[in-house]
Amino acid sequence: MSNTLTGLIPTIYKALNVVSREMVGFIPAVRGNATDQNGIATAAKDQTVRVPIAPQDDLEVIAPGTIKDSGDNTMSYVDIKMDQYYAYPIRYESEEQLSLGIQYGGILQQQFEQAFRTFAAAIEVDLGGLYAAASRAYGTAGTAPFSSSLADAAQIRKILDDNGAPSVGRSLVVNSLAGANMRSLASLNADYAAGTDQTLRQGTLLPLMGLDVKESSGISVHTKGTATDFDDVGGHVVGDTTIAVDGSDSGTILAGDVVTWVGDTNKYLVTSTTASGSTGGNIVIGQNGLRQTLGAGVEGAIGDSYSANLAFHRDAIVLASRRPVGGDEAVDEMIITDPLTGISFRLAKYAQYMRSKLEIQLLWGVKCIKPEHCAVLLG
Repeated sequence: MSNTLTGLIPTIYKALNVVSREMVGFIPAVRGNATDQNGIATAAKDQTVRVPIAPQDDLEVIAPGTIKDSGDNTMSYVDIKMDQYYAYPIRYESEEQLSLGIQYGGILQQQFEQAFRTFAAAIEVDLGGLYAAASRAYGTAGTAPFSSSLADAAQIRKILDDNGAPSVGRSLVVNSLAGANMRSLASLNADYAAGTDQTLRQGTLLPLMGLDVKESSGISVHTKGTATDFDDVGGHVVGDTTIAVDGSDSGTILAGDVVTWVGDTNKYLVTSTTASGSTGGNIVIGQNGLRQTLGAGVEGAIGDSYSANLAFHRDAIVLASRRPVGGDEAVDEMIITDPLTGISFRLAKYAQYMRSKLEIQLLWGVKCIKPEHCAVLLG
């Protein structure tokens, strides 16, 4: 290896092109923020990035001739912790490189492919793990959606509509089981019905109901808590997100559990809880809270375990990433930017005795900053 990495650029981008065509669903669909707009470029490992959230204000009556003393707002914010700090190592001894001869370039490309694939998979898992912050859920736990029709897309869209999510920039990221069901539907495979033969000929998932459909290997599988027979305490009104419950039976209530109440068909996501079946406390559900009044003593139940396919608006989820600062013992370094996701990595070369080491490095953090614009499609 020479002391310059410039010659590796074609090999690196060939590797990126291969990985960009794999099951990467969340990364291109979320709000990527790799600039210093919110301090990301200057945030060190384990520091937080503060993302401002503009509040919604009320309308006011216009009174000609009078300028009202109004318009002040209190901005809220969400903090994203930059805590994922990783490198992918590639190392060769000088004699090893010489022995590979003309095969070296091809092998190195495959190693870069594996590096970018590993990073993408890790980020997809982190993003898929944000499902517990979502507002509500739809579907049947344990059954992959789209088994017979496209109705699931219409219903998950309805949750985003009801919660006021912007109509442009929505995505639905599903696992391979849901993707296979969609590809099996006659309505997507018939040219006259779908308007294209992309699903039939190429397996491409088409936009549905205003949702850009993508697949990901990072879809989380949630294992439900074991609590049973817990009742509401005191009663709650529409919009409440903190629900007091008693502790009549044993068992656990976990973040990510789907909770329902007798007389209410909505499926609410538990975002956090201080209650269990044996101990009274509070269940916190996602925004925008209860959809109907909950009376005192109404019994709640936890749904079955499920795969968390996720529908969301782009600005609801943030992936904050940046390349590590460097300033270490690297003898050469360069910036690699994935053209699909916009993520920039640091590629650094370290000279060691009779061998050289390459590292691809990245620092990132993820957060759901607008829970009401996320919904889980159960599978």
